[in-house]
Amino acid sequence: IARLSSARVAVIGVGGVGGYAAEMIVRAGVGHILILDSDEVSVSNRNRQLLALNSTVGRPKCQVLKERLLDINPDLDIVTVEKFIIAEGAVPDSGFEDASGTPSQLLGAYEFDYVVDAIDTLSPKLELIKYCMDRNIPLVSSMGAGAKFDVTRIRITDISKSFQCPLAHMVRKRLGKMGIRKGFKAVFSEEIADRSSIVLEAGRNKKSQVGTISYLPASFGCACAQAVITGLLGV
Repeated sequence: IARLSSARVAVIGVGGVGGYAAEMIVRAGVGHILILDSDEVSVSNRNRQLLALNSTVGRPKCQVLKERLLDINPDLDIVTVEKFIIAEGAVPDSGFEDASGTPSQLLGAYEFDYVVDAIDTLSPKLELIKYCMDRNIPLVSSMGAGAKFDVTRIRITDISKSFQCPLAHMVRKRLGKMGIRKGFKAVFSEEIADRSSIVLEAGRNKKSQVGTISYLPASFGCACAQAVITGLLGV
């Protein structure tokens, strides 16, 4: 309990996976947490996200989660960063200049014992992973939970051992070009994705929309929390 209460954890992205991960980490006794997300709760989140209720639609996710976590542990030390991550040297999308920053800009002032990557878009995900690897910060990274159904196929292992996940494949491929091939935990599912659940629809940092069943992101979030807690305790 003393080890967990003194631990400092960051959860980057507090949507379907990150919201559950953050809550389980705090309920386990972690006393210091930073949460980062630039989004607001939307109606489309309500099928899978812990924070998405009729009463919270339109509110910033970080604010909703902060209130919830403090209601669990009033003594929690919590920092919220309502921005999204961009790559070093990247030009923010028009209208988002003040709502973005590199990992160094957004996280550089803090020290962490563990980081949860729950970002669902590739470029900022890679940027965060590289930031943590360059600084030897323990990391667990969530891969794709969409278009899958079977929680028994979820695995926690080194990224180099992931398979059957399109997002993990792209992460490995892009990181390999940076000289990073292993060294951090990945949560992924070995289940083959249901292609009929994927619709091509370009958006910011995305080329498709993926249908998601309610319980898979929650299960991924709990798996991320397990990686953090066991990592902090060395078990």
